[in-house]
Parts: sequence; structure tokens; C-alpha cells
Amino acid sequence: MTDAPPPVFTQLALPDSEIAREALAFTARATPEFILHHSIRSYVFARAHAAHRGLRPGSDYDDELLFLSCVLHDVGLSEEGNGDQRFEVDGADTAAAFLREHGVDARRVEIAWDAIALHTSDGIAERKGPEVSMTQAGILTDILGVGRESLPAGLTDDVHMLLPRADLGYGLTEAVLSQAKVKPQKASPMTFAGQLLRRHLPYGAYPDWYDLLATAGWGDKPIGTDRRRRAETPEAVATLFMEYLQAGDLEGLVSLYEPNAHFAPAPGAHVVGTEAIRHALRQLIDSGAQLKLELRDLRVVDDVALVSNTATLTGAAPEAVVSHTSEILRRQPDGGWVHVVDDPFFS
Repeated sequence: MTDAPPPVFTQLALPDSEIAREALAFTARATPEFILHHSIRSYVFARAHAAHRGLRPGSDYDDELLFLSCVLHDVGLSEEGNGDQRFEVDGADTAAAFLREHGVDARRVEIAWDAIALHTSDGIAERKGPEVSMTQAGILTDILGVGRESLPAGLTDDVHMLLPRADLGYGLTEAVLSQAKVKPQKASPMTFAGQLLRRHLPYGAYPDWYDLLATAGWGDKPIGTDRRRRAETPEAVATLFMEYLQAGDLEGLVSLYEPNAHFAPAPGAHVVGTEAIRHALRQLIDSGAQLKLELRDLRVVDDVALVSNTATLTGAAPEAVVSHTSEILRRQPDGGWVHVVDDPFFS
């Protein structure tokens, strides 16, 4: 260990030991500066959270181990740490190997592994020991501002003066995505990285939870649904509406609307919500009306569709009523499409 510690150790009163300096130097070599700064700030905030909760370094928690966990927690985003697992686990493995090579005992390595592997796992890290839970607390503060109100006055200003943020949240997002785009196996659908990746791929290219359920092969259906056919495409909503109206199937018609949908049963009037829509549709059935819907135009963006049909209503009045509908449909968790807005008279 050299006689003079790097300035940041003195300025922020970091744990000044040979392994602490080696870990900081490793992170500085392996990761961009904004990740290095984030890792140090995470420790400073973690230490402050520990003090706020009445935890004392040396007796209630291992301060050096907390520093090591924080400063190494994102090495999974480095080239050296970029394996085939989710970045948190790759980082934990890389950090653990580094610590073992530097003579850290197995129990402390295990705690650091947990702190790094679980730092994006809400509800789990906080139930582990203080080094693990405080590591996550410091990281969450630095990225999302969680718990910043409990930090000592002026601490964030002082830390950011020494360690500029450089738009950390978005820089970190791009670092995770750059790995996941090349190695999608690092971003399984139920992980933090998977959520990011899904938003940056074409719609439907990456499954969500409901897609996984639909392809599980067990035939499970959403609770509370009946066995009516669902509209597998936006165009099918009109087909089912005509069928249900002809059959007088009130609940079938209602099933084609979201619970808070808007429906215009007449020019200049609209109703909102399931019960109001059910009442309006019951009146339509009772009037003996029949409806013919012919597609005019369709625009689909991800899970939202804008539809316009030519609607010809007969049987409810002496003469047929022809209008052009304006409809907004949304794809539901089970894959079916239903109305959010249904206005036959908007145009």
C-alpha cells in the first residue's frame, strides 16, 4: 500500500486499506468514469443511510466490505465482466474472483457477492445483512433518489461537486442495453435488463409475462373470464360486435370494452365505464337494431389501434343511419383487443 491515498479517499473519508485502494483502481480501469463515480457515491450514500438507521461501522456492519460491495457493484457492465449471465450476476462473479485473488476470506466474499447480485432485487436485498441492504440503499439513492430526504444536509451537493453525475441514469441504461442487445440471454423477460430491452425492440419481439403464460402450453385463462372468443386482431372487434348484437348477447358486447372505456351511443352523448356502457348497449339490443361495420382505415402502433369503420345501423329507426366511427382499441394482457374509445359519430 502506498503512503499517500488517492485524494478521493481523504476528501470523502473512504475506508483506506490496501484492498479498498485495489478495488477502486480495478473499477477505474474496467469501467467508464461515470460508473466509477456512481460506485463511490453509492458507498457514501450507503454509509449515510447506515448512520441514519443507527448502525455503527465496525460493530453493526463491516465498513470496508460495504465499500468493496459498492465500488465493485457494476463491474458486470465492464468488458471484463461481460459474460452470459444477467449483468448483476456477472458482476458478482467478477467481483468475487477479484476479492479471492486478493486474499479476502470466503465469508466476506459471499456477502459481497450477495450485495452485488441482488442490488436490483427489491424486497430481497433489504432482508439480507446490513452490508447487502445498505449497498442497495446507496445505489437506489444515487440512481432514483430513493431515500435522499434522509441524507445529511449538503451531502449530495458536496459529493456531486467531487464526482459529477454525467447523466448517470441514462448512461447506465445505455450500458445495460448495449450488452443486452448483443446478448439477449443476459436480459431474460422478468429482469430489470429485460424490461429495458423490450422497450428498445420492435413491438412483440420480446415477450412479457402474459406472453410467457400464453405460450406455457397449459391453457390457463385469465381469472374471471368466460370462454367467449377474444378479438385476436383489431379488425376482429367489429366482427364480434356484429355477432353479439345479432345474438342479443349483452355480456358479449360489454366484453369488447375496457372497464373505463368511453362509448357514444348517440350523437353528442357519451358514457363512461362498464355499467353505463352495459345500460346503453342493452337499449341498443332492446331497440331491435342490427349493425353492419365495414373497415375504412386502420392504424396500429404496438398495442394501440386507431380504427374507422363505416357503420350502417338498421332496425332502430325508420331509416338506416350511416356514420363513420372513430375507435381506439388496446391489446389486453390475454392478447385480445377491446375498445378504449368507441364513438360512431365523432367524425
